Amino acid sequence: MYPYFRIFMEMRRTRRLGPLPVLGTHRSSVRCLPWDLDPWRELNNGRTLTLFDLGRLPLIHRTGLARICAGKGWGMTVAGSSVRYRRRVVLMDRLDMVSRCIGWDSRFFYMEQSLWRKGDCTSHMLLRAAVVSREGIVPPAEVAALLEAGESPPLPEWAAAWVEADAMRPWPPSH
Repeated sequence: MYPYFRIFMEMRRTRRLGPLPVLGTHRSSVRCLPWDLDPWRELNNGRTLTLFDLGRLPLIHRTGLARICAGKGWGMTVAGSSVRYRRRVVLMDRLDMVSRCIGWDSRFFYMEQSLWRKGDCTSHMLLRAAVVSREGIVPPAEVAALLEAGESPPLPEWAAAWVEADAMRPWPPSH
């Protein structure tokens, strides 16, 4: 089940925090709870993606993107991600989360998120998201202009390489 109560609590906490620029960093923390575990008694890989929502949604609110989307009747959707899992996370581990937008291109915003336990990175995600309207994808430059964000900085080399490699992947996949 989706952690609506945790989202509610995180958004409530976020209201006390100040606004962020589009490229600002949101920091939060989560704890690995019993319902986050898989049969091997460690943080489930799918649940890790859900926990990243707990950092990304407040980031979107603090940057003003949520307000603009609500005002325009727009939404936001994840359009791809790549996750590295590097350290085992077990019951009751406290994780510090770092969430930030690293730039955008003609179609997508790119966000980087990571989970840390006692200064050691347990997982890292690169995610692309689209702002969408009834007509389709809203150009990120249009959204950035509404946020008074200026132009996107160049994506880090590793992120740009992922974008390039993913563009070569066939869609739809063969079956």
